[in-house]
Amino acid sequence: MREIVLDTETTGLDPAQGHRLVEVGCVELLNRIPTGATFHVYLDPERDVPAEAFAIHGLSTEFLKAQKRFAEIADDFLAFIGDAPLVIHNANFDHAFLCAELKRVERGLIARERLIDTLFLARRKHSVGPYSLDALCARYGIDNSRRTKHGALLDAEILAEVYVELIGARQAQFGLAERAQSRGRDSSGGAARRERAVPLAPRITDADREAHRDFIATLGANALWQQYLPESLSR
Repeated sequence: MREIVLDTETTGLDPAQGHRLVEVGCVELLNRIPTGATFHVYLDPERDVPAEAFAIHGLSTEFLKAQKRFAEIADDFLAFIGDAPLVIHNANFDHAFLCAELKRVERGLIARERLIDTLFLARRKHSVGPYSLDALCARYGIDNSRRTKHGALLDAEILAEVYVELIGARQAQFGLAERAQSRGRDSSGGAARRERAVPLAPRITDADREAHRDFIATLGANALWQQYLPESLSR
C-alpha cells in the first residue's frame, strides 16, 4: 500500500485572504515504510512574506522570488502523489492551500476522502493533549532536534515516524520480528542455532569412520577434503 506523508509552509493562515504556499514536502511510504522517494520544492508565492510567517519557517521574500511558481511544478507534484492517500497533520489547513493552488492553475482538486489526518488520529488515540507534532515526538521518543524552524520536508519525515506510532505499525513490526525469531530466525534474519535437550545417539560406526578415512587417503595430500576433516579422521 502506497501512502504520501505531506507538509506545507505558507505565507499565512488563510488562502481566501490571498496567502500562498511557499514550500511543499512529501515522503513516500510503501506498506508504512519510507522508500526514500521524496518530493520537495520551494515556491515563489508571488507576494511578500509577512514577518510572522518568516519567524516560523525562515523563508524570506528575497529567497522565494528566485524559486519556481506553483504552476511550474503542479504536474510534477500531481504525478508524485498519484492517487495515494495523503497523511497530513491538521489536514484541513494544508488541503485548503493545495486546493487553492490547484484551482488557480486549473487542475483537478484533491478529494477530501484521500486525507488521513494525524491530528485526528492523535486525539482519538490519546484523551489528553497536547497534539502538536513536537508534543507527539516527545510522547513517542522521536528525535526532532533538527526542527529549529518549520520545514516542509523535514516535518514530513518526522510526521512519517509519528504516523507509524499512531497506527501501531511499529509495534506490529516488532511482533513479526519476534514471531520470526521463534520460528528459527535470529535478529539479523539468519538461522538461529538451537540445542537439543537430549542429543541424538551416534549413527556413524567406527567401521564407517575407517572406511571414510581410507577413501580420503586415496585423494592425495592436497585434496580439498583434507581442509575439512576433523583431526580424528585425518590421522
